[in-house]
Formats: sequence, C-alpha cells, structure tokens
Amino acid sequence: MTQDTDTHTENPAAGADDLAIDPWGSSTIEDYRSLFEEFGIEAFDEVLPDVPSPHYLMRRAIIFGHRDYRRVVEAMAADEPFAALSGFMPTGDPHIGHKLVRDELIWHQRRGGDTYALIADLEAHSARGLSWMEIDEHAEDYLLSLLAFGFDPEEGTIYRQSTNLRLQDLAFELGIEANFSEFEAIYGFSGETDVSHMQSVVTQAADILYPQLDEPKPTVIPVGPDQDPHIRLTRDLAARMRAFGVTRAYASFEAEADERELIAAAHAALSAEAGGADDLVRCVEAANWLEREVEPSETREAAITKLEAAGKEPVRPRVRFLVRNAPDGAFEALIEAIDGEKRVFDEHVDAYEMDKDQAEELARAVEVEHGGFGFVPPSSIYHRFMTGLTGGKMSSSVPASHISLLDDPEDGYDKVRAATTGGRETAEEQRDLGGRPDQCPVYELYAYLLAGDDDAYAETIYDECAGGERLCGGCKTEAAEAMEDTLADHQQRREEMRDVLADLDVDLDTQRP
Repeated sequence: MTQDTDTHTENPAAGADDLAIDPWGSSTIEDYRSLFEEFGIEAFDEVLPDVPSPHYLMRRAIIFGHRDYRRVVEAMAADEPFAALSGFMPTGDPHIGHKLVRDELIWHQRRGGDTYALIADLEAHSARGLSWMEIDEHAEDYLLSLLAFGFDPEEGTIYRQSTNLRLQDLAFELGIEANFSEFEAIYGFSGETDVSHMQSVVTQAADILYPQLDEPKPTVIPVGPDQDPHIRLTRDLAARMRAFGVTRAYASFEAEADERELIAAAHAALSAEAGGADDLVRCVEAANWLEREVEPSETREAAITKLEAAGKEPVRPRVRFLVRNAPDGAFEALIEAIDGEKRVFDEHVDAYEMDKDQAEELARAVEVEHGGFGFVPPSSIYHRFMTGLTGGKMSSSVPASHISLLDDPEDGYDKVRAATTGGRETAEEQRDLGGRPDQCPVYELYAYLLAGDDDAYAETIYDECAGGERLCGGCKTEAAEAMEDTLADHQQRREEMRDVLADLDVDLDTQRP
C-alpha cells in the first residue's frame, strides 16, 4: 500500500512470469493480464464508462485494474461519502514515478472524497532499517511534493504512523484477527522474520481501514500491483472484524459461493418449469437437475451431496445473516430490525423479503449502533509501473534510471536526452518501419506525465512515432525541455509550500535514537 522509492517497471506486452508479488522486494510483473486470472483483479475498462470525468491515467489505461472500485464510483455519482488513502514510505527522494499516486489521491479529493496521506515511518524503520533522522528528512520531501502537486491539507488528513494512537489501537485490534500462518503464505515470512516487520503489516492494514473509523464508507487505495497482498489481507481482516456476515442462501444448510451458483441455476430452471412457484422445488429435485444438466466437478458433487442430504426441504432464495463478532444485544436487535418473513436460528437468521444490498446495509447499521466498526471492504485501483529511463525498472539505486523531483532541472533535461528509446537503428529505418512507442521510456514520460490532461497531444506523439514521422532525437529534446520546465515549476511550488507544511500538525523532528 505504501509507495517505496524503488518503483518496479514492466513492459505491458512482455511475457508472464511466476507472479511472486512481494511488496518490499524486487519481484516483477511481466504480464498484467495474469493478475486478472490469478489474483482476481478486474479490468478497469469495465468500470471506466461510469467514472465521472475520469483522470487521464484512467483514460490511457495506465490505471489498468481494480478491486471493487464500483462501490466508490457509485458513491461519487450519488454524492455520498467515500474516501481515498495512500501511504508513502520515506526511504529516499521522491521521483516522478511517485507522482502517479499523488495525482490519483488528489483527483479523488477534488471529486469530494475524504483523502488521507500518511507517512509510513514505522514500516520504513522496521522493514527498511532507516534511522529516524533519515525518515524525518525524507518525510518532509514527500510532503512538500504532495502539497506542491495540489493536495489540500484543509480538505484532507496527513499523519505519521508513529504518532497516530488511534491507528495503532486499530492495528492492535486487527492483529487479534491475523496469524503467522497467513503472513507466511502471503508474504513468505519465516521464523527469521522480525516481529516489528510483522507488526508493520497489521499497521498497514489499519492504515487502509483508518478512513472508516468514524464512519463506514467506500474507500479506495491507489497502488501498484506489487502492493496487492496488503489489499487482499486487509479485505479479509475487515470481514473478520464484522459483527455479522451476509450471504445468499437457498436452503437451511451452508454452501460455498460456487456451490450456491449451481443451486441458484437449478432453482431458476425448476421454478420456471413449475410456473414460478418456489415451494414446488425440492432439494432432491435440484440435486437430480444438477446430475443431469451440469458437467461433473468437485463443486457440483459437493452441491449435490448437500442437496440430497436436505431431501424434500424446499429450495427457496433468501438472505442469511451470520453471527460473527456481534456484541451483546446486537443479534437480538438485528432480529427485531428484519421486516417480513424470517426464520431465526442459534447463529443465523434467514430473511425472505429483502435483497443482499438491503441486508448488508441493515447489518452494518445494527453493528455500528452497538459499537462495532461496520467496515466496508476497501477498494483498490492499480497503475502500471513506469519504465526506467535506462530500460528495466526505475530504481532510486540507479540514478540514471529515474528523475528525482529534487533533481536540478538541467540534470533532468540531461537524463531525458540520454534515455533509452523504442527507436530503430537508423533514421531511415525509423521512417520506413516506424518507431516502437510501446517499448519507449520517453513516450511513457509523455503518457504518464508530460502530456498532462491533453490526450490529443499524447496520441499525436504516439501516432507520429509509430508512423515514422517523429524521430527520437527531436522527440527526446521536446521531452527533455518539458521535463526541465516541469521540475523547475514543481521545485518553485515546493518552496512556496514550506510555510504551509510548517503550519500543519505533522511532527517532522522525531526525538528518537
């Protein structure tokens, strides 16, 4: 979730690797499409048409994927509360690759979201071993750039992990629900992993849920795909913290989600044959239908076994409220609040006259009334990694590969002029075959940063390169001049923000060894 100074980079057209995602390491993601299949990330273009005035990073598919972002889109469209949060691990100079996350955060702020920017100093100290003096210096640089890019501190919240006691209390509560075995499975932790590093994981989960402490609401975390393990873990922990779970059900027994899909299909088909009367569909009949109509699989066999055991019990759609961590009196209040037909059991209630969305809203309301958190599962959006100017990954340990936001503007100019391109061997070959903008770090500078909101400009550069009209020398000079101006403007704006930062309630002078 936090953005480190080593920004991974990949060519989206390259082949797939083993997708060993490590938030602190140097693992790479060669094929973004594999993330959809292996980790359940959804393609962003599916939700893009519903996003109001989408950011150019969304329009240009630089933001390529999401988890559950539709919740946030619907809140934006309805002018309902939502939040956005991102963290920055202060381990080095901020560079142009970090601007993506800042832009995404600021865009959500300007769309009315409650925005949170945090300094992940506990993580930097525990996972990276930085001294507190180094952390303070880098934190100031990060925050000056954030403010210079347009983050409004009066409309948003800035905090440090180490000084936020509410955050640390939440991390403690989340730690009760976490265990070492899942840290081992998700992050590869071992008996050699220090406890502080493990503690930083639950602190990051607390960061992700922090915007919901005062009010449950859709919350989006803009990240690179290397941070997805934190998102998955936090969504699981948020669910475990809930007082009630809500699922669809079709009979008295519990079924897994994929089993419910098969039972629902059987119910729909047999109900149609019976003229729509739910009570004419029996579990054993649904089992027979699955036996006849569905290809054999472990899921089908599990569903059939459960249906046969239920015999002649009716298959009837319902919403099920499951008791998880309900405080005293909450279960009774929930039962009382459910209108219409319902059946009450020791640890769950079945409601027959409401849909799942209504049920989730009711469960959350009762939970909050009785002192629970009522967390909404956090959403996330994923952006592509920027390619280093020398090819490969953009890394703060390779100065020529990246442009620091603190670089002298003339040095920024020189780095772009010296950058690798997607051009051909000769100008004649380029004019004949065209360049390769999809493999060009310089074109990425235009698409990710220098073209700004001007899609037509970015498209013109792409088309001229691919068509052989644009040669690399002139293109790099144009980009270098734009980069020089961008750095000069940004650094001037940073200086203007020093007084603003000084007035904020953010301690940048840690009195620690």
